[in-house]
Amino acid sequence: MENKNPIQVADRLFLVLETLAETGPAALADLCRHLELNKSTVHRLLSSLIYMGYVKQDAETGKYSLSFKLLTLSNKLMSHMDILETVRPFLKKLSEETGETVHFVQLDGLDAVYIYKEESYQNSIRMVSKVGSRIPLYCSGVGKAMAADMPETQIKEIWDNSQIQKLTPHTMIHYTQFFEKIKEVQQKGYALDDEENELGVRCIAVSIPDFKGRPKYAFSISAPVARMSDRRIEELSQIVLHIKKEIVAAMR
Repeated sequence: MENKNPIQVADRLFLVLETLAETGPAALADLCRHLELNKSTVHRLLSSLIYMGYVKQDAETGKYSLSFKLLTLSNKLMSHMDILETVRPFLKKLSEETGETVHFVQLDGLDAVYIYKEESYQNSIRMVSKVGSRIPLYCSGVGKAMAADMPETQIKEIWDNSQIQKLTPHTMIHYTQFFEKIKEVQQKGYALDDEENELGVRCIAVSIPDFKGRPKYAFSISAPVARMSDRRIEELSQIVLHIKKEIVAAMR
């Protein structure tokens, strides 16, 4: 598979969109600096995006920003994800029962994508995760939960193609250690993220299969380590496994 976009102008158009999503409203000069492209090229790209309705320009400041058309597309995408309608009541109940933040993710290549978040308002600490953001499978509870339901060849393929980085002192960077954890998940039915992706945060996660029985989704409870002792993890494991059973039954 080619690593280079065969249509360069498409690559640049989406790069403009992604940059504006990161920066917010920006002047032409600032975009040129971010994109490392000349003024005439960036102006043509912006003009095309304005014509298609994805970008708008403020008449007073002259700055460019994304329009709501992308949000409309996002909402249409989410509306087709019937799985959310099924799992939402269970995840709300889980968050209320535990007093912690609950995430629901979907498998996408080497990553898990957050497609739903039930924030706990019973405590003052907020998780930084956002719907639409991605997390690698190799260093996350949800990733290990889904991997545990895959054949070993697929697990190894995911590991070999991931950019393994030691994100924290607890991140596993050797496959043998990682696969030992996967075998533990297979035995227990749930996975943990022991500060492997973010220091100070522990997660417990379980996978949810799609209608064909393939590991495609997972949900997790995330909380600061101060509230996630081994004893509480053991208590939460019974709750998440029960919720998983209810969700799987509701999906049939």
